[in-house]
Amino acid sequence: MQKSYLGELISEFIGSFILIFIGVGVVAALVLEGAGIGQWEISIVWGMAVAMAIFVTGSISGTHINPAVTLALATFKGFDKKKVIPYIIAQMLGTFAAAAVVYGLYRSSFLLYEQTNNLVRGTQESAKLVGIFSTFPKPHLSTMEALLVEIAITAFLLIVVLAVGDTRNQAAPTPGMAAVMIGITIAIIGSSFGPLTGFAMNPARDLGPRLFAIFAGWGSAAVGPNSYGFIVPIFGPIIGAQLGGFIYEKIIVPYFPTMQVVAKSKVEIKK
Repeated sequence: MQKSYLGELISEFIGSFILIFIGVGVVAALVLEGAGIGQWEISIVWGMAVAMAIFVTGSISGTHINPAVTLALATFKGFDKKKVIPYIIAQMLGTFAAAAVVYGLYRSSFLLYEQTNNLVRGTQESAKLVGIFSTFPKPHLSTMEALLVEIAITAFLLIVVLAVGDTRNQAAPTPGMAAVMIGITIAIIGSSFGPLTGFAMNPARDLGPRLFAIFAGWGSAAVGPNSYGFIVPIFGPIIGAQLGGFIYEKIIVPYFPTMQVVAKSKVEIKK
């Protein structure tokens, strides 16, 4: 394995670790320690975690830190398909490891919460603590409704991700500001639709910590009803990212002024 390629995988691991270390950490602070934070504060912390991950690792791997993003880039931006699986594995390992570290730091708080609230880890009642690690929908949402939410919000996220990093886009910000804009996008999505499904938008963000919760004693309670954790937070973001990539590349990009000029030049050459 070339050193640069190894660096990319390490970068994806570290970026994914940062995302969960901060994101899951703030949810743990809310649930276990009663931190005075609301939906917007949680959303902005998750968004800034992504921005920080991009600042740290963006120049090495591009900071995908999301299998849905990696797959969409392979579909629409020419990302090397041979790197897709290794990138996803690195992302999953990073999120799993970060969940384990957060649990370790908050371990006494978890135990105290369970003791105080008479929760037996692994029962359905204990699943509320799994929500620290992974996402669950509101009880009134069907699986299909939750899936549609994740598809829609991930599609929007991908449109922004592609737009802010596209040199053909005259409105694109500088690279540093692009990271901030992606972070803000995640924050506004979390504030607008987070209460519905927890705004996963990232299979690794959800599945890595969920697998940790399974191994840490929550077992099947960590999966959710109707195998929710193995369906919606995985396939919703993947489908949504492909949809967002299609909308951006096939519907928005052709109308960029620069693309119109190129198209016009090709017509004139043919004449």
